[in-house]
Amino acid sequence: MIKDQFILALDQGTTASRAILFNRKGEMIAVAHQDFEQILPQSGWVEHNANTLWESQLHTIKSVLKKAKITSKAIAAIGITNQRETTVLWDRTTGEPIYNAIVWQDRRTAQYCNSLKEKGHSETIKQKTGLLIDSYFSATKIKWILDNVKGARIKAKAGTLCFGTIDSWLVYKLTNGKKHITDVSNASRTLLFNIHRLEWDDALLELLDIPKSILPEVCESSMVYAETAIAIFDKPVKIAGIAGDQQAALFGQLCTKKGMAKNTYGTGCFLLMNTGETPIVSKNNLLTTIAWQINGKVHYAIEGSVFVGGAAVQWLRDGLKLIAASKSIETLAGTLEDNEGVYFVPALTGLGAPHWDPYARGAIFGISRGTTQAHIARATLEGIAYQVYDIVRAMEEDAHEKCTELRVDGGASANNLLLQFQSDIFGFEVIRPKMLETTALGAAYLAGLAVGYWESLDALQAQWSIDRVFKAEMPQNEADQKIKKWHEAVKRTRGWAASE
Repeated sequence: MIKDQFILALDQGTTASRAILFNRKGEMIAVAHQDFEQILPQSGWVEHNANTLWESQLHTIKSVLKKAKITSKAIAAIGITNQRETTVLWDRTTGEPIYNAIVWQDRRTAQYCNSLKEKGHSETIKQKTGLLIDSYFSATKIKWILDNVKGARIKAKAGTLCFGTIDSWLVYKLTNGKKHITDVSNASRTLLFNIHRLEWDDALLELLDIPKSILPEVCESSMVYAETAIAIFDKPVKIAGIAGDQQAALFGQLCTKKGMAKNTYGTGCFLLMNTGETPIVSKNNLLTTIAWQINGKVHYAIEGSVFVGGAAVQWLRDGLKLIAASKSIETLAGTLEDNEGVYFVPALTGLGAPHWDPYARGAIFGISRGTTQAHIARATLEGIAYQVYDIVRAMEEDAHEKCTELRVDGGASANNLLLQFQSDIFGFEVIRPKMLETTALGAAYLAGLAVGYWESLDALQAQWSIDRVFKAEMPQNEADQKIKKWHEAVKRTRGWAASE
């Protein structure tokens, strides 16, 4: 192995593609970033052009190699992490998508999901997949494309159609169509994968009328899958790590032992707790998911998802024009010491865990003539923190143990006001590491372990270091009162769109 090699992490997110080079110390050497268009055909629908996703990712690879002034000979391996559940179907013959990628946020199949619940399929699906029936997951998106795109079912039955989450799509493109694979973490988010048997479930495929032939091969999260076969690399590079973005962040935070938890403050918020080699079935509407599989050993996690986290700040910026840049919200919110009774429930695309209400809608409560932009800014940050609070409390109940610290990452974790308030309402420490790019780092770690770039998990543990610890300062009775008002606000947003 060349002495000065790096790991290339491809981080294909909901709003942007990125490529990051990491060295042996887990430090970022170079980063490239490119945003892409959000396609919103109608209310509740969210799509991406799959070719645009690939082109944006390709652009970042070229850019990061140029920035670092290296060739592919200096890349020991590629790790991939991706927006989960987002669904692409493409023609196996031409390699072209037959429809836009349907994004995880998309709610078009909500009514179909309700019909599955009404027919009594909830418990069976939960027991097999660890998931709740919801349009969030890939399966009903696949069915919608098969049912609504002309010729899709004919191609599927003929065996000329491929389904993939975004990791599958990237590997397919990187290998010039030679590999159609996914890893267990992404497979476990489709609503079609039996997380106990580690295989696609024939009964669920039959229920949803999805041909097995379109599905990718399911692999471990850390292994050499293939080598690149595109001209951008002057020498083939091993693709050796894959994990859905939140599982990658859990791994990047080195929450590798049972009971360790992290929250990613991104477009949404995603909180995962490592439950070890035993899946825990939630009684509080949380999800049981596969964290990763390495050397034959599977680790499971329990997860809660907030659909709108940082996206609420984006809405203030782009929709209401209250702030010019996302980072400005902390300064604006910081002009107040208290929300003064203003609460924002950011259910802009429904409520995630533990409520799972696709018909909830966003609302701001407590507005008076004295309410200013600062109140709304502060209420937005607090609304993000309250959603995370609800998930952690549900998680504690399911796991039968108290959470004593929370490791955090993601773009909004740079916001000190948000993290201080998060600690205040929890009453325990919130810990921000020096390396906030834990999603990409997790993908890099998985790839690096597979090719011997890093020797072991123990060697990686020494790399995790703290930037800041936030300790609770708010009196408990004050925190309790705020939480009570928050729950009252949430109650009033429930089912709003169902009455339309």
